[in-house]
Amino acid sequence: MDRLDNTIRPYAWGSTTAIAGLLGVEPSGEPQAEMWMGAHPGAPSRTDRGTLFELVEADPERELGPESVGRFGPTLPFLLKVLAAGAPLSLQVHPDLAQAKEGYEDEERRGVPVDAPHRNYKDANHKPELICALTEFDGLCGFRDPLRTAELLDGLGVDSLKPYVDLLHAHPEDAALREVLTAVLTADPDEMARTVAETAAACARLGGEYAPYAGLAHHYPGDPGVIAALLLNHVRLQPGEALYLGAGVPHAYLDGLGVEIMANSDNVLRAGLTPKHIDVPELLRIVRFEAGDPGVLRPEAAPDGEEVYETPIDEFRLSRHVLAAGGAARDLTRATPQILLCTAGTVQAGEHELTPGRSVFVPAGEKAEVSGAGTLFRATVVA
Repeated sequence: MDRLDNTIRPYAWGSTTAIAGLLGVEPSGEPQAEMWMGAHPGAPSRTDRGTLFELVEADPERELGPESVGRFGPTLPFLLKVLAAGAPLSLQVHPDLAQAKEGYEDEERRGVPVDAPHRNYKDANHKPELICALTEFDGLCGFRDPLRTAELLDGLGVDSLKPYVDLLHAHPEDAALREVLTAVLTADPDEMARTVAETAAACARLGGEYAPYAGLAHHYPGDPGVIAALLLNHVRLQPGEALYLGAGVPHAYLDGLGVEIMANSDNVLRAGLTPKHIDVPELLRIVRFEAGDPGVLRPEAAPDGEEVYETPIDEFRLSRHVLAAGGAARDLTRATPQILLCTAGTVQAGEHELTPGRSVFVPAGEKAEVSGAGTLFRATVVA
C-alpha cells in the first residue's frame, strides 16, 4: 500500500472549514473545495514512490492489474474526491461516452487548445459520478415533473415567469422542458436580471420549499441559472445517503461535505450559476429532458459487512466499511486497484494508520487487510 498525499483544490465555492475539520487541522481561512485522490494528471496524489500518475504510466499492469488495463486502458479509471460545498456549484451536465468522443475529436480538429476557457471537451471520456454525504448535503438533481414546476413558479407571483408556466403545461413533457430551458438561457440579459431579482426575493419571502433556491441569486446575481435551477428537484441527503448522476442529468451541489467518485474525466457543460463559459447549443444537445425522481441511494450490505453503493457503470465501485473496535480484521485484497479513505475513527490499513481524511492506494492484487474502529470508504472498479 502507498500512503497518499493529496492536493486540495481552492475553488471559490469551497467551504473554509469542512475539509480542515475532517482532517483535524486548523482552517487556512481560504476556501477548500475538493481533495483529489487518484492519478488525474491535473492533481495526482503523491506517494513515496512518486505521483500516482507517474506510477501508473510507468507500469500500468503492475499498479492496475491486467483485468483493469484490458477493460479500461492503462489509466486509473476513477477519481475519488472529498467535496466540500460552502456555496452552490455550477448547474451542469456531463456527456455520455459517444458524445464525449465526438465533441473531443471535433474540438481537436478545429484546433481549440485544451486549456482554452471556451473549450467544452477536455478529454474523450464520459463522467458519470456518485456523491455520498458525510454531513447533511443539499443538491439539485434532474428535472421535476413539469406540471409541479409550473405550480411552483406560479406560486411565486412573478409576472415574468408566467410565459414559462404556460410552456410547462405543453405536451409532450420533454419538449416542454426543452422549450423552457432554452427560453431561460437565451433571454435578454437585462430582462433576465430583473426576473432573477424578483424571483429570489419571492423565494426568500415564501420560504418552505422555495428556501433552497432563495440564496442562489446572492452568489450569482442576474444569472439565468437561478431560474433554470427551479426546474430541478431539490434533494437533501442524510449522512450515508448518495446520488448517482448519469450522462445528461442536470445537477448542482449547494451545500455540504461528501465523498465523490467519478470516471476519470473533466468534461462539463454548464447551464448557469457560474462565471465560466456556457455553450447553450451544445448544452441543449447533451441534456436529457426527462423528469423523474432523483433516486436517493442507500448502501446494500453484503454478508462480509461491506456496504455497496450500486451504480450502472463499471469504471468505479464505491463501498463503505464501518469497523467496530475488537472486530475481526477484514481482507479487502482485490485483483483491481483500490483507494481506501478513512472518514471517521481510526483504521489500520496494512502498516498504515488512517485517521479522518487520510487515504492509501492499494495496487492490484496486493494484500489489503483492515481493522480498527472507524469508517472506511473503498474505491475500485467493478470486477
